[in-house]
Amino acid sequence: MNNLCVAHRGFSGKAPENTRAAIQMAMDEPFVHWMEIDVQLTRDGVPVVIHDFSVDRTTTGRGKVKDLTWQEIRRMDAGQWKGRQFKGEQVPSLDEVLQMVKGRLKLNIELKTSGDMYPGLEEAVLERIRAHHMLPDVVLTSFEPKALIKAKELEPEVRTGLIIDAHPRNLISRLKQMKCSFLSIGYSHLDAAFAAELVRNGITPMAWTVDDAKSMRTLAKMSPDIMICTNRPDTWGQIFIQKIAPKVPFWRRKWRF
Repeated sequence: MNNLCVAHRGFSGKAPENTRAAIQMAMDEPFVHWMEIDVQLTRDGVPVVIHDFSVDRTTTGRGKVKDLTWQEIRRMDAGQWKGRQFKGEQVPSLDEVLQMVKGRLKLNIELKTSGDMYPGLEEAVLERIRAHHMLPDVVLTSFEPKALIKAKELEPEVRTGLIIDAHPRNLISRLKQMKCSFLSIGYSHLDAAFAAELVRNGITPMAWTVDDAKSMRTLAKMSPDIMICTNRPDTWGQIFIQKIAPKVPFWRRKWRF
């Protein structure tokens, strides 16, 4: 399928981001084959799926993820901020998400870190991925080049990708130097020539975060190889499912019984 749909933090347009509800809602869409999530470490070293460095915005708790234990974060409600119907949703561990999606979705796992904020993050994430035998089903991405280099040193077989919201001239050479085969880039920095150059160099481009139909169509015209990361998989489905499955006149249909 062209222009693969990547559910951003699950189906976060409708459900609370990075929760089991959002993940399940994404999995319920048969055309969603990829999902992007964010991973950080608790104070006691548990990889958890949450975007912000603090829990304040998306939970009933307060404080920085790195200063809180897994049990403390577990007691927080991570759903009711999005709607009363999501009350009781919790911040999931990476382990729980891997169990949910194995055999159904591939994962873009963002190593959410800055500098040396999370010593051991790469080891902890890779350990869980290996435990579920999901190394071929993931790509590790990050804004932090050091995290990607460390992950690649620990596990040469893992795919890695830089996240960037810019298009510096030396970007492809930087990616090659870091042994990245994936690029997560703000969609406004992509054009057809650059997308083609990335693909020629063995680098998969993913555009983020694309929620409107017009931008999705523009990216599709640039290249079928651009993955589209969106909070609204339903919008993607309305565009591309119709596009790839046009109506066929009844006299040309192949009937199956």
